[in-house]
Amino acid sequence: MANASGLVAPTLPSFRRRFSPSLGVYRSGFWFCHGVSRRTVCSSAAQRAEKLSPAESKARRLVSKGCKLVGCGSALPSIQISNDNLSEIVDTNDEWISVRTGIRNRRILSRKESLTAMATEAAQKALQMAKVEPNDVDLVLLCTSTPEDLFGSAPQIQKALGCSHNPLAYDITAACSGFLLGLVSAACYIRGGGFNNVLVIGADALSRYVDWTDRGSCILFGDAAGAVLLQVWLSCDSEEDGLFAFDMHSDGEGQRHLKAGMKENNTDQELATNGSLLGLLPKGSSSYSCIEMNGKEVFRFAVRVVPHSIELALEKAGLGVSSIDWLILHQANQRIIDAVATRLEVPQERVISNLANYGNTSAASIPLALDEAVRSGKVQAGDTIATAGFGAGLTWGSAIVRWG
Repeated sequence: MANASGLVAPTLPSFRRRFSPSLGVYRSGFWFCHGVSRRTVCSSAAQRAEKLSPAESKARRLVSKGCKLVGCGSALPSIQISNDNLSEIVDTNDEWISVRTGIRNRRILSRKESLTAMATEAAQKALQMAKVEPNDVDLVLLCTSTPEDLFGSAPQIQKALGCSHNPLAYDITAACSGFLLGLVSAACYIRGGGFNNVLVIGADALSRYVDWTDRGSCILFGDAAGAVLLQVWLSCDSEEDGLFAFDMHSDGEGQRHLKAGMKENNTDQELATNGSLLGLLPKGSSSYSCIEMNGKEVFRFAVRVVPHSIELALEKAGLGVSSIDWLILHQANQRIIDAVATRLEVPQERVISNLANYGNTSAASIPLALDEAVRSGKVQAGDTIATAGFGAGLTWGSAIVRWG
């Protein structure tokens, strides 16, 4: 089991008040110093910097950078599939689906639409909100489990955006936890790598891997894209830093409960006229199976680990649940969302959910929900958000972020 400890050092229970954290260095990662005057920290840092060599001083300034979430966007396919539509395909109905999942509609890509174009549209909207030009983007992270190229689709998005100076672009594959991993990665690139603007895109087209004859899974999934722009914040006062803390884990033992494994499409055709490679290489092309899921086990997994992960992230940030303005979870099942909110004692009016309209959109679900909440005026600049992703791998994690 893998575990990422987050951007902060553990805090004592007595420190669980709303402090303004200051960034420092702990081993090879980051930590926030709580309970210390920001003015004192900045002054002390300046005094120490005078005694450092130029190289040491530059390194210290580099890691003291923070980040802000300054833009968001989303995009949806044109085809809407309702529960009533699904009842014409499998033995189900609107009541059966909505009671068990909270889902009423979902969007799926048509044959004329592409994941890359949808992700690009979401990214463009995020850039427009942030008032950042494509050529000012330093990194594009595409969080997806359904790329349109085996080697990744992020470079094609970078090209479509018109980033002419060729910034790095690559895919992150972690299913429904993907966007969260991308968010944390972007913050680390900004704090430790000197990047100024990082695009994090969550986009998935799980409809391409759904067995539409399996009512246990086909009712759940939809396609969408969402994006967020993280921008460098040049100040030692990190009161408004965009990422306070995170907590992330994985457990390969649970992979059997949610997967889409590789399968070989065997044929009897020979691979070589001389027969020298027969028996050594596969006899046909490979592809991935449809999504296989043990719904009961995934439900138990989520309601067990997600609240604990959020509690750990809050503790690392030195915050209590009362400090949360909004709870935005991966939109997988309304019963999971409700169970986590109840466990954390977060009032329903502070829980953001758009699951009924879109279903489980995997890596797109968190940024899609955030974008709608921001554009509707629900989430305001300075709001503190607890967010968590969980899914195949199994992977899960949480982050405490601030919008704007």
